[in-house]
Amino acid sequence: MIPLKFDGPEGAERTLVLAHGAGAPMDSPFLEFFARALGGRGIRVVRFEFPYMQARREGRRPPPDREPVLLAAWREVIAELGGVGGLVIGGKSLGGRMASLIADDVGARGLVCLGYPFHPPGKPQRLRVAHLEGLRAPALIVQGTRDALGAREEVSGYRLSSSIRVHWIEDGDHSLKPRARSGRSERQNLEEAGEVVAGFVGSLQRRTI
Repeated sequence: MIPLKFDGPEGAERTLVLAHGAGAPMDSPFLEFFARALGGRGIRVVRFEFPYMQARREGRRPPPDREPVLLAAWREVIAELGGVGGLVIGGKSLGGRMASLIADDVGARGLVCLGYPFHPPGKPQRLRVAHLEGLRAPALIVQGTRDALGAREEVSGYRLSSSIRVHWIEDGDHSLKPRARSGRSERQNLEEAGEVVAGFVGSLQRRTI
């Protein structure tokens, strides 16, 4: 059984399940912000870690698990929460990308990606968008305009499903952090993202598989 971390009211109508990115755990400052911000807006937020990150807590340093293991972890968590039902799934970077691969298959209410890795760093030719062209689940991608894994100029040329909404955070990097000279603060960008995610999750209707 995969350990889960909960925030927000137990009886919430909407639950958002978030997985972490490749390099930071589920209690990173980034995910802590979203869990508390969304929990404070009446959304139940559930976080979990993939097996390799659990191993890192034990002092080992394995690389990220391969895709089949990551997807199996997602399915296990969904089952542990009683099935997809009213669940919205997603996460930071890697976690959100894995959720996007199963969102339609499990009938998720919606998908939230916080910094989608459209391609590996420095390799814009290796796109990770094929499955996004036909995605049916309502989806929100919150992306920094200068994200090295998919900046606004790049993403504008991709073919994405009409079910996907991309919200751009001004001058944000892959973690939505702006440069000092932009005149914006990291807190401003995170708060904007939190408001957008809360609005999106609150607008979703229950889906059936």
